[in-house]
Amino acid sequence: MSVGFVMLCHTALHRAAQVARHWAERDCPVVIHVDQRVSKEAYSGLKSDLSDLPNVKFCGRHKCEWGTWSLVAASQTASEMMLAEFPNVRHVFLSSGSCLPLRPVEELKAYLAARPRTDFIESVTTEDVEWTVDGLHAERFQLRFPFSWKRHRRLFDGYVELQRKVGFKRTMPDDLVPHLGSQWWCLTRQTLSAILQDPSRKAYDRFFKLVWIPDESYYQTLVRKYSTHIESRSLTLSKFDFQGKPHVFYDDHLHLLRRSDCFVARKIWHKADRLYETFLTDQDRGTVMAEPAPGKIDRVFSKALERRTRGRAGMYMHSRFPNPDWENGKTSAPYSVFQGFNDLFENFEPWLARRLGTRVHGNLFDPVRVRFSGDADVYAGCLSSAAAIRDYDPEHFLTSLIWNTRGERQVFQFSPRDEQRIGAFLASDGNAQISVVTGAWAVPLFNSNQDFHTIRKTAALLQKQEIDFVNILRRVQTRAEVKIWSLAEFVEEPMENLQSILDAIGGPSSGARITEAPRMVDLSGFGQFLQNLKNQGMNPHVTGDFPVNQPGMQPRSGGSRPYLVR
Repeated sequence: MSVGFVMLCHTALHRAAQVARHWAERDCPVVIHVDQRVSKEAYSGLKSDLSDLPNVKFCGRHKCEWGTWSLVAASQTASEMMLAEFPNVRHVFLSSGSCLPLRPVEELKAYLAARPRTDFIESVTTEDVEWTVDGLHAERFQLRFPFSWKRHRRLFDGYVELQRKVGFKRTMPDDLVPHLGSQWWCLTRQTLSAILQDPSRKAYDRFFKLVWIPDESYYQTLVRKYSTHIESRSLTLSKFDFQGKPHVFYDDHLHLLRRSDCFVARKIWHKADRLYETFLTDQDRGTVMAEPAPGKIDRVFSKALERRTRGRAGMYMHSRFPNPDWENGKTSAPYSVFQGFNDLFENFEPWLARRLGTRVHGNLFDPVRVRFSGDADVYAGCLSSAAAIRDYDPEHFLTSLIWNTRGERQVFQFSPRDEQRIGAFLASDGNAQISVVTGAWAVPLFNSNQDFHTIRKTAALLQKQEIDFVNILRRVQTRAEVKIWSLAEFVEEPMENLQSILDAIGGPSSGARITEAPRMVDLSGFGQFLQNLKNQGMNPHVTGDFPVNQPGMQPRSGGSRPYLVR
């Protein structure tokens, strides 16, 4: 009993020659199909390299293209030659030029000899297939696909849509049930010859020539008509990523490939010298009849897939960066944002840093420069304080800051005077804790002693900026933890409000009650200032209700309380 190998080659022909010689020298016939697009010089060189092996043959050539009938035609031509030239072959193993044997040939021969009537081919109905990418399960049999998906994508997509609109559907030949599976199979001589010599082959071929990716369905469907015993699995280890692209194996996958116990693997990088040297050397393993077990390494691939598609929280990398909302969490750790507090309290940042035991930044999105803690020019991870660099991509400036300082909670100030593009990102980040005192921007204007016309224009602009930000925070899509007070509400009970914020940051059990309060700016005459703005036609309603004649900082409460937006 012998096994013969059909090889479909189109690149790295020197590696294909190594593998073909390995099989041929161990009494396994090989028929090679070389893509017609390969140059005559390269083709002649391959034939010359293997000319000393009488059990290596070259079949007629087809111009092959992914997803088209040409790949099936190439395997048919090579298989016909295999059956005609080598009558002792009882199993035919389809492989590619990038395949590599992982176990000694004698083990494969013994394995197949123990299963002389078994066909190894993945063959499942369209309803049971979950691995196809970009749809086209049953439709690959119902529609026509005369255009190349790679070379004529617009024609391909347009013709598919046209057929859907007019309701066109093809019907399968009466005696066939559509099946799908891996294109790498190992069939018995009896089954393969029955497929190739079927009286209805011309009709079947005409039908499958217009099927989408027929090399995944032609043999997989026809084998159900003739085989007496099908093992619906491939003896070839072939892994695909979430986009349907095959995984490429490199030298550092050596241990992984050994663990699989598969007979052949694809796709091997043509420069993986260590893999070729290791597996193309005879290995004395005794009598090993282990079942191929690609499942042994599925866990590794699953973890790799999860890391590639989800990654680590807040860590952006090239495989996910161009795709919005592919991130596994927008940032890597919780952080706090304070708006209006450094306007209302003197030296608020040093006070907060003492209370939290961490560094507290100023306004990171100040239009002039990034106000890092300590007014540093460069911060963790070489983040620059230059506003132009930050504003090139403010979202990833913030995610980089949070990532680079993992283990230390970041706290910073925000203001309507800052660059506002970051607002939507803050609201959508579940790690953000945002505390806002609306209208606090009016306090610096009150103490600025500027021309009142200028103050009025600035107040109108800042109020609009703040309203836009607060509206974003109030959207139903907001995931950040948000607390909002008007200025009047906050100054009514400043200690209790500050305590609630600190408890939210560290938890109620994290520390004692506030004993040292930050010093609030003097608000004497602030109510009259707001009335003057109203008199000039600008209504600062976000500040809340400050009586005109009330001295100091005790405004009349409107009865409302701070609220939590989740």
